[in-house]
Amino acid sequence: MAKDKDQDKDQEKKQKPPQAKKGKDGAPAAKGKGEAEPIRWAYEGVEAPRLKARYETEVVPQLMQQFGYTNLMQVPRVAKVVINMGVGEAIADAKVLDRAAQSLQTITGQKPAVRKSKHAIAAFRTGQRSLRVGDSVGLKVTLRRARMWEFLDRLFNTALPRVRDFRGLPVRAMDGRGNYNIGVREETIFPEINLDRLDTVRGMDIAITTTAQTDEEGLALLRALGCPVRD
Repeated sequence: MAKDKDQDKDQEKKQKPPQAKKGKDGAPAAKGKGEAEPIRWAYEGVEAPRLKARYETEVVPQLMQQFGYTNLMQVPRVAKVVINMGVGEAIADAKVLDRAAQSLQTITGQKPAVRKSKHAIAAFRTGQRSLRVGDSVGLKVTLRRARMWEFLDRLFNTALPRVRDFRGLPVRAMDGRGNYNIGVREETIFPEINLDRLDTVRGMDIAITTTAQTDEEGLALLRALGCPVRD
């Protein structure tokens, strides 16, 4: 009887197809070269941001012809966008920081990081309290990839034209290394902000970091993307 059972088990093993071995992450492990399943893009099927598509189809050929680039990697591109907002009133009232963070998150689509003071300044007072080390005094957001392109698209085409008596951004805002800095006095230029929920109007600093080596290349990139920089 024992021999019959062993024979039945051997037949079942032969009939079952061999199962592929799995790696640590649950994906099928490759047995040899070319047998691993292709890695799929995390955003497959999602439409690329409009400004990024414009950069790849229009801006890149334009800059290559303008500056005589021979390689696509020489073409300057936007690396990141950093938004800083000062909230000095948070020294006296911590709720002010929460409201400012909510507004900045609405504008950027990303939760801001809290910036804390590194020095104690007795002369900087809000109410009955002076600035101490470790106090929350600001917010910071660093945008990359899709959120960066979407934010720049809204900034160039929707927000900046809503500034009162807007005549374009100054050329002197370049830092000498191809990066551009924009100062916004009122966050209300962004249509996402609900004016009825604001306790006070705050400004912000927007730093656009590019891979350009010179200010000339950086300005050409921003103008090609639609940034309203004065001539």
